[in-house]
Amino acid sequence: MPNRIVYVTLVGAALLVSISAQASGDKTRGATKATLCAACQGIKGISSNPGWPNLAGQQAGYLIKQIRAFRDGARVEPTMAPFVQTLTDQDIDDLAAHYSQLKLCP
Repeated sequence: MPNRIVYVTLVGAALLVSISAQASGDKTRGATKATLCAACQGIKGISSNPGWPNLAGQQAGYLIKQIRAFRDGARVEPTMAPFVQTLTDQDIDDLAAHYSQLKLCP
């Protein structure tokens, strides 16, 4: 029984973190900001280049973590640097909210 309580508590905490990550971003503002990303990521978050990831439908928390890693230099990709270097945390949250609500299928 104690293991079940721990499991339920952990699942509940994970859901709260997921919800708060999505709730902090504004998908409408994110859609406006995403126009700069469209050349590589596609207008609907589906890349035309197999070497670039599709962002549509990705989890907001994952997108936030990865975009911040690019911005902060933890992930180095020279083509991403000029696009992410001036993003604020709110900009990143907004972009994540936008891309996470898009459908992966065109």
